[in-house]
Amino acid sequence: MGVAGSGKSVIGSWLADALGRPFHDGDDFHPPGNVEKMSRGEPLDDHDRAGWLARLVNLLKMAQADEAPIVVACSALKDKYRQQLSADDPLLFLFLDISDTLAKERLKARSDHFMPSSLVQSQFDTLERPTQAVSVRNDREITVVQQEVLIRVTEALQNS
Repeated sequence: MGVAGSGKSVIGSWLADALGRPFHDGDDFHPPGNVEKMSRGEPLDDHDRAGWLARLVNLLKMAQADEAPIVVACSALKDKYRQQLSADDPLLFLFLDISDTLAKERLKARSDHFMPSSLVQSQFDTLERPTQAVSVRNDREITVVQQEVLIRVTEALQNS
């Protein structure tokens, strides 16, 4: 979890491979109206996110029912979103923490994503930093971040 540009998709897909679990990108669950709104540079509000979160909750419920753990990349910016996502079964959240400057730089460098760098500030304005998550700074060399993520997530999973 984290703001746009924090590395959720890159680190999430890598972590899923490392753990031998399926990966799902939360961006793929946005309805077309949300994608269009963000593409226009308009931030989403709680109403916009409601259907998207419901789709992710259904995905998580199916994985839990099948006893098939998955990795999902999802912004989950507010505590109430994280509570909604983990209502049926506690989830392990990994918070990828970066600065607004780095997030903007990363989004400006993207050419294949709907989220413009102009929305970075709205993401930080919405973000409620998690207190119940593994938190990793993602402003370092990717191999260093990957190593820390794998160690800390593995420890957290063993202790849960």
